[in-house]
Order: sequence, then C-alpha cells, then structure tokens
Amino acid sequence: MTDSFVYAAARTPFGRYSGALAGVRPDDLAATALTGLLAKASELDPANIDDVHWGTANGAGEDNRNVGRMAVLLAGLPTSVPANTVNRLCGSSLDAAIIGSRAIAAGEAEIVVIGGSESMSRAPWVLPKPSGGFPAGNLEAVSSTLGWRMVNPRMPAEWTVSLGECNEQLADRYGISRERQDEFAVRSHVLADKAWTDGFYQDLTVPAGDLGDRDESIRADSSTAKLAGLKPSFRPDGTITAGNASPLNDGAAAVLLGTAAAAFQIGYDPIARIAGRAAHALDPQDFGFAPVQAAEKALQRAGITWSDVGAVELNEAFAVQSLACIDAWGIDPEIVNTRGGALAIGHPLGASGARILGTLAHVLRERDQRWGVAAICIGVGQALAVVLESA
Repeated sequence: MTDSFVYAAARTPFGRYSGALAGVRPDDLAATALTGLLAKASELDPANIDDVHWGTANGAGEDNRNVGRMAVLLAGLPTSVPANTVNRLCGSSLDAAIIGSRAIAAGEAEIVVIGGSESMSRAPWVLPKPSGGFPAGNLEAVSSTLGWRMVNPRMPAEWTVSLGECNEQLADRYGISRERQDEFAVRSHVLADKAWTDGFYQDLTVPAGDLGDRDESIRADSSTAKLAGLKPSFRPDGTITAGNASPLNDGAAAVLLGTAAAAFQIGYDPIARIAGRAAHALDPQDFGFAPVQAAEKALQRAGITWSDVGAVELNEAFAVQSLACIDAWGIDPEIVNTRGGALAIGHPLGASGARILGTLAHVLRERDQRWGVAAICIGVGQALAVVLESA
C-alpha cells in the first residue's frame, strides 16, 4: 500500500448566513477554493491531477449535478481532469479525503484534490413532485438549508427530531451544563480571533466575493455574560442557544493530496501523512457522540493511542457534543481546536471536513507535534475521523 500525504490546504473565509458570500454561487465558491489551492502548487501541471473528490451536503440548488466537476471546469482546469461529488452530509469533504487517500493507497492515483463547498444562504426551498398531474390543493415549500426534509413516515419519530433536540438529549445524558457550553463557545471565538490576529489563517485562506480576510461569524467580544442572556433555541428550559451552536454559513475548502513521489511534481515536500481513517455509526439521534468511536478506530488503524496525540481538530457542531466527545476521550481540552472551531469560524456543511483536515496539518507543524486527529459528527448518526502524522 502506498502512503498518502497532505501537501497544501486552502479555503475561503466563511461567510455568515445571508452575509457577504450570500451572492456567490456554491459552484463559484468551490472553484475559488480549488484555484487558491493550486496557486500554492505553481509547479504542478493541473493536467496531472488524477481525480477531484468534492463534498457537498445539500446539493439541491446551484450545486446540483456534480458540483465537483463544475468546480474543475469553472476553475479553468483541463477538461481531462475528472471529478465526482460526495455526500455524507457534514462529513462530505472529510469523506472525500478518505476516498482520495484510499485511491492513492491502492496505487490508482498519484495526485488528488479533495474539498467541499456549501452555500447555506442559497440552499433553495424545494417542492415534492406530485405522483401524477397537478395537485388539487396547496403544496408546502421545504427549506433545504439544514436538517431533515420530506421525512419518510416509516422512520421512527425518535430518529427524526431536530438536530438541536438531539443535542439537548446529549446534554441531559452526560450532565453538560449550559454554563460549560457557553464557556467552550467563548473559547472558540477567542482562539479564532487570535488565530487571525496572529496571521495563522492568512496562509490558509483565499479571498472570495465581498468578504474580507476574516471569517464573518467570529465575535471577538464574545463573553459568557453575553451568551448567558440568549434564550434557549430548542426547549424553553434547554441549554442550547444560538451562542453555543454552530451558525449557518457559506464557504469552501480544498486540500492537495499525493504520494511521496508527487513532491517532484508539486515542487515541495508534504506537510503530513494520512495514517488512519475510520467511519462510525449509531442511532440517528446520538450523532453528536459518534466521533468518539470513529476516532478510536482511526487511532487503532494508525497504531497509536490518545497518549501520542498532540493536536485535535473536532468540528464544533454544538458545544455540548464537542464536550461530550472530549470527555469520553479523556484528553486535555487544551489540545483541541487551538485555533478556534466551528462555533466561531462557521460550519458550511460540505466544506468543514476539508477545513479541519487542512487546519490540523498546519497546527501539527506550528505546535511541533507528531500526531493529530481530525473528527467530525454527521447528522443521522454518523461520524468520520482521520489521523495525521506530521511529515
């Protein structure tokens, strides 16, 4: 089996829902990230890219019909470069990385681009198609932005509760208070703001639309006092608010993968080796806890344990699910999301997996750590994890 390596990463700054990127099509966001990534490998002939695997979660609007291939064409790559689109909801672009790295490991590719994009602002309302003729009555338009839609009535009701209610149940089960969730959310904003101030993200981002050089959802002045004043979003007496849950966002991210020998074409050495990969699934309503076992499996396949890990990028869908995973792993919370997480940076669904993977590779180098884990929970009861070894 051939080792697969991370060579470079690039993403757009993430925009707020109906914010600065709301006017940018998701296929254009994808092309922007792809172009920005390849600008980091100016010696690479794009015609030598064996495949592009691209993630998206919604795929109901302008990103329908294989947005990965559309990104390749819009970015001006040779038409000989193939591409597919992956949908594993929030984990789509991390799944794309797993698929791409497996192709390299199997000897079927030498250079692969992976990534993902999402415009939650532009996700359309959709109508069910009538079985025949025009309906006599009214039809309900369904938002495709987030969560269940057009639910099959055979699904058990406990599986199809809202994402927020799922995580309220998680808070109940593990006794995670609102105060602790708010503290974790504030930490995310503080660290993300510091990362931009320190210049960490400047090398990882490329301009997009009218958005400046910063993720639009970061609140540098966030505090536990401010978050304490927010009303619960899902239960009258609940713990989850708009302040300790990830926002709706627009953005794209991409990562360049290759063999060790690909360094001669790319023009520089890789950043990290993909050492382990895993998926895990459980009851749909427990999706926030699924990264626990996904990461354990990936670590086992990499031949290491948590005691070896120096950095973790865990996608912060909700503060409560992040804390539940950290507690279950028994790791030092200070190694998790040291440059901020999705609670501050944002969570454009299809892009988040590539964002955490690229960020992890750079954090390992910054912190001079050998091993790291990227993990992401996925709606409907799944999770993915990837272990990186610094190159």
